[in-house]
Amino acid sequence: MAPQHGPRRARIAFSDSAAKQLENITSEAEIHALDRALVVVSVNPDVGEALPGDSAGPQLRQYTDEVESVRLLYWVTALRTVVVVAYIEV
Repeated sequence: MAPQHGPRRARIAFSDSAAKQLENITSEAEIHALDRALVVVSVNPDVGEALPGDSAGPQLRQYTDEVESVRLLYWVTALRTVVVVAYIEV
């Protein structure tokens, strides 16, 4: 019998501004908090709330992890890639 696999996770990509924020992270606690939030979003890209905006661009979403005090701003591509626009510590 073939092994059972869970649902496919979304691929995570970072905008230039989010990548710059990542370069400045030095604390292991901040890295752990961000990793936790990224796993949640990769498993369920629709978990965050949609932010108001126009239909001309991608629909920005916001995910807040109250336990780790992390907020991610992101959008999801048609191929279900999650593009993180900003990692914001709350």
